[in-house]
Amino acid sequence: MSFVAEFNALPLDALVKRALSTAVAAVRESMVKGQLSLTDFTHLISPVGGEELESLCNRSQAITRQRFGKVIRLFAPLYLSNECINNCKYCGFSRDNAILRVTLSVEEVVREARALKEQGFRNILLVAGEHPKFVSNGYMAECVRVLHEEIPSISLEVGPMETEEYRPIVEAGADGLVVYQETYDRAVYNDMHTAGPKRNFDWRLETPERAYAAGFRRLGIGALYGLSDWRMEAISVAAHAAYLLRTCWKSQVTISLPRLRPCAGEFQPLTHLSDRELVQLVCAFRLFLPDVGLVLSTREPSKLRDGLIPLGVTMISAGSHTEPGGYTGAGKEKIHHTERGRIVELAAGASEWSPANNRATNATGQFDIADERSPQEMAELIRRLGYEPVWKDWDAALTA
Repeated sequence: MSFVAEFNALPLDALVKRALSTAVAAVRESMVKGQLSLTDFTHLISPVGGEELESLCNRSQAITRQRFGKVIRLFAPLYLSNECINNCKYCGFSRDNAILRVTLSVEEVVREARALKEQGFRNILLVAGEHPKFVSNGYMAECVRVLHEEIPSISLEVGPMETEEYRPIVEAGADGLVVYQETYDRAVYNDMHTAGPKRNFDWRLETPERAYAAGFRRLGIGALYGLSDWRMEAISVAAHAAYLLRTCWKSQVTISLPRLRPCAGEFQPLTHLSDRELVQLVCAFRLFLPDVGLVLSTREPSKLRDGLIPLGVTMISAGSHTEPGGYTGAGKEKIHHTERGRIVELAAGASEWSPANNRATNATGQFDIADERSPQEMAELIRRLGYEPVWKDWDAALTA
């Protein structure tokens, strides 16, 4: 049975109601269990669980140190393309947004990766919009193949593919796949995705299983908080991660906790997840899934990221750019303007070509980041907190 079938049978409404009606005794009992159920998880994310936040944080910190030690893995996103055929109301890359777009050549991707390597990164996430004309599986495999000679750990966050399309990418050297369901609320999902292959909720939900069958050794999932009720999303992510740990047991599983950020299109969040609730959620995930990696990106402000490092997060990005060519200016000679998916010529010297937000390239980013500290500043902060920044924790020679 795939997770789609299990998800369809999940009593989400009942679990959310249980979370909202939890008693103090239930929270405290769940907090000290050795192995938690999904019901225990609902207790921890309840309003009453929020009132027990200090105890929850202490428990989460102890479990994280026991399972992961005092290390924080560092990674950087490398955007290959912001071309996309999907219309997603909340995304800066959405097809109908009038933005500046570009797809990097393989040589330009290498240039960007080497800039990241010079900063210390040995773990890179390749990100691209979904557009078969520009981003095919052959293009992805070639990018991975040339980068793998210098970058030992390469993950992908791209449009979902069939298992057979993933295999050559894995053979080229990719070891991780990240795919956010965005929202597990089918009604909201249908409303947010108005055109393109991403409209298929079930196809996206089954992506990690297809990736596992292709040989990826790391699977990343998550919801985008701000689209639907955060407790419903969290319960769905928790159930999905637990399913993957049971059925895709040869792979590591990570959970990301991104909140919506300003982007082209000026979409406004439909729901709210406060900083305090995000802290509660990180700790609840750690207690429910003690061996799962928890990822926090530069979407979050620096003060909050600093506070979360000791509490359960195991992997963070740093010095990130969300536009293709953001690290070196690669591809800036090929940038074009699109309106509703069509290329539109601009007059020379038009204001749209002027650099924005100190970017190396004029291409439009997927969203605005909140923590703009450099990788070196982040590494130093991690050390000051008594942790070790880890730039590399994997090499293909380990499984050769």
